[in-house]
Amino acid sequence: MELKLLNVDYQSAQKIYWTGRKSNPDIGKQYWYQEIELFDIKDIGTKNTDIALIGYVCDEGVRRNLGRVGAKQGPTVLRERLAKLPIHFDKKKVADFGNIICIDEDMEGCQNGFANTIEAFISNTIFPIAIGGGHDMSYGHFKGIHKAVNRDSDKKIGIINFDAHFDLRPVDKKSNSGTPFNQILNEFDNVEYFAIGIQRQSNTKELFDIAKDDNIHFALNYDCESSKEELTALQERLQPIIDSCDHLYITIDMDGFSSAYAPGVSAPSPLGFTPYFVFKMLHFLFDSKKVISCDIAELNPTLDRDDITANLAAKLVDFIVMKLEDQ
Repeated sequence: MELKLLNVDYQSAQKIYWTGRKSNPDIGKQYWYQEIELFDIKDIGTKNTDIALIGYVCDEGVRRNLGRVGAKQGPTVLRERLAKLPIHFDKKKVADFGNIICIDEDMEGCQNGFANTIEAFISNTIFPIAIGGGHDMSYGHFKGIHKAVNRDSDKKIGIINFDAHFDLRPVDKKSNSGTPFNQILNEFDNVEYFAIGIQRQSNTKELFDIAKDDNIHFALNYDCESSKEELTALQERLQPIIDSCDHLYITIDMDGFSSAYAPGVSAPSPLGFTPYFVFKMLHFLFDSKKVISCDIAELNPTLDRDDITANLAAKLVDFIVMKLEDQ
């Protein structure tokens, strides 16, 4: 895998982000910081690991979208919060592979470097969990998935996006954090897109018209409650897409959560979904055994309060690892 030909920087995994309280050595490893392995992307395919954490350190898409920058600090702070969580997995080996870093405002170079990294993970049967960074990460992430699974056949990939926004804006001169799924749907065939948590107050009529014209599936935030009836109704809408797809890519934008749970985002809203809803939906999606990759976008530590958003993002990563442990 080559990054040196692209205008992008890379930093291997750093021990300074993985610290925590001491525990009795006689009872073995108790916390994430004790269990995580630290690798370089040159180690892909040479080291024994099942799950890879990879950071997408880029604010450029948010800046172009006139949002509040700061999400490029998300990967560092999420690691620091995850390090302190107790571990409840022992079958899967998890490694931190560091960060792909945007330089010279070249978001496109960063996306291409990120795509190559994701492709390398999946081609080596390593499950990627990516940490952003703006939601422009999804364009590079999907591109990497597509390259990995469509070398010899035309696999259908379903995108499940937990988000307050469609991110379907047409590209005007330059792409940004609001355009990734428009880019994907225009550039790739055999893709299904389902957006969960869409807020009318956060999307223009044009975006709803694009969704209608392109037959895009979505659930409004009002339909994203944790009651058994509403969960069942949404799961029944998702099931045909799951059945028709060979692989699922799950992307979680932290601004889809209510600001009570996720104040540290560029566009907070009190009308978002709850963590309980997302955890229950992740449980359902992972039970399909078709999820091939995940990411968490738009964590902005500069706007967070008491690390509430960072802690939630860390617990999402922990939950995903535990679901993979069960498979």
